[in-house]
Parts: sequence; C-alpha cells; structure tokens
Amino acid sequence: MIEFKGLAGPSLTIDRSSVLDIGACIVDGVDLAPGRAIPDDGDPRIDHSLEGFLFTCGPDHIRHPEPIGEGRGTYPLHGSFSSHPAEILSFETVEGNAEARAVVSVRLADGGSARLERLWRIDGETGEVQLSDRVTNSGETPFPAMFMYHMNVGAWHFDDGVRLSGAMLDGGGFPWAFGEDPGGVFCVPAVEEGEPWAEMRLGPIRAIGGKTLRVRFRTDTLPFLQVWRNQQAPANVLGIEPVSHRWEPRSVLAERGELELLAPGEARDYALSFAFV
Repeated sequence: MIEFKGLAGPSLTIDRSSVLDIGACIVDGVDLAPGRAIPDDGDPRIDHSLEGFLFTCGPDHIRHPEPIGEGRGTYPLHGSFSSHPAEILSFETVEGNAEARAVVSVRLADGGSARLERLWRIDGETGEVQLSDRVTNSGETPFPAMFMYHMNVGAWHFDDGVRLSGAMLDGGGFPWAFGEDPGGVFCVPAVEEGEPWAEMRLGPIRAIGGKTLRVRFRTDTLPFLQVWRNQQAPANVLGIEPVSHRWEPRSVLAERGELELLAPGEARDYALSFAFV
C-alpha cells in the first residue's frame, strides 16, 4: 500500500498489488474502509479487495461468477481485475494537488487481455478525489465490456440519521438501512437519459464530524447505480456501486443485446469522483 493524499481531503492508501484500488480512506482520523467486516465469498483475491474503501470490478464480468460458455470455465467473482499489479508511471504532489498515474496489464478469464490506464487525482483546494480510467482491449478477440466501482463503507459508523440521497432514488432518498435486515440490494438507472454525470450522497456521518460522502460518476458508460448493505455478522458494510449494467444475469443481458463487445484495439472510458462535504 502507498499513502496518497493532497493538501485537503481524505488520506488514502492505494494498492499497487491490485489495480491501484483504495485500501484505507481516513477522514478526520477515522478509517471508513470496512476491513474484515465483509461477507466471505470464499475467494481471497476478492476478500482482499473488499476490505478496502474502493475496488474495481470488470472489465469482462461483474457481480457473481457465471459460466464463460463452451466448457471454458467460469468468470471469476467480480471479473478479472483484482490482484493484477499496477505499474506506476508517475506519483507526485504539486501545489497541494496529488496525482498518481498507472497502467495495468490484465489477463481475462476467457484468455484475452486488456489494458487499464488509471489516473487518480486529489484536488488540494476542494479535497475532491477524482478517478479516470480507460480500458483497452489489448487482445486479439472481442469481449463484452462490463465495469463496476465498489465503494465500501464500514456501516458501524452510521446512526439513524444517515441517509442515501439522489435524484435516482425513490422520493429523493431514504435511510441507509433500507429493506429488511440483515441486508439488501437495489439497482436503478442513474439519471435521466442524456445527463452526463450522476450524483448521490451518504450522510451526515457523525463519526467524521457530520460530513457527507458525495459521489459523482460518468453515466455514458456507468448508466446504473447499485447499492447494497450487509449487516449479517461479521459483515457490517454498505456499498455504493456505479455500474455499467443492470442487476441481471449475463444471459438475460445478452438476450436483450445489452452486452456490447469491445473490439481489439478499442477503448472505453469510465470516471468517478468523491468528496466529504
């Protein structure tokens, strides 16, 4: 893990052993990452990623394992990204602004390959953390591009006053402990068609001085928002997940023509930002 912080905003650690995802996210001395308060899916590769504040799912599959087809095995839990090391190209702080640029070579589950170009930036004045990603098919055959950001927060930090808010949510928002205990999940369109960015909020969080987590994400390639929570001990986590595809099996998405192929040499861009306000 490498410490990554600017003049303002959270203090992060980023994981060069796994696509430069975020481990710790410390705000006012409090680490919001869930640590071991996560469900055990039997995959240590994903357990390692789930412990952190943000991990990246894809680029060939999202969510639960499903067959690749034609006796070629199974797409791994949350796709092929996790545990691929990042080659850091630059890492610097200039006038309070922090920036880390890296490239990751990814072996896909179906035998293909992809290249992730990743740029992290922290605005030294506003404290906003910005992430820009480009996925390129570096192999010889097309693959369906699928992508999800998992932002996982330790839910023991929440009280009854913490709410999820956003235009995409019923009534504009509701308490964080939605649904029936010990947990649940929903997936909704992020914004009205044509809007370039979506925004949602989680807070106020008393443990960090009443600050609210504000998340924004690009909707042309991440047109849905998925949110899940799990309070079945030892898990105690809430996840905010901008995602490329609705919450349905690959076979259903394919039948509707919603699995767009990324051709060899073709690239797709994704972006997300967050701040504590």
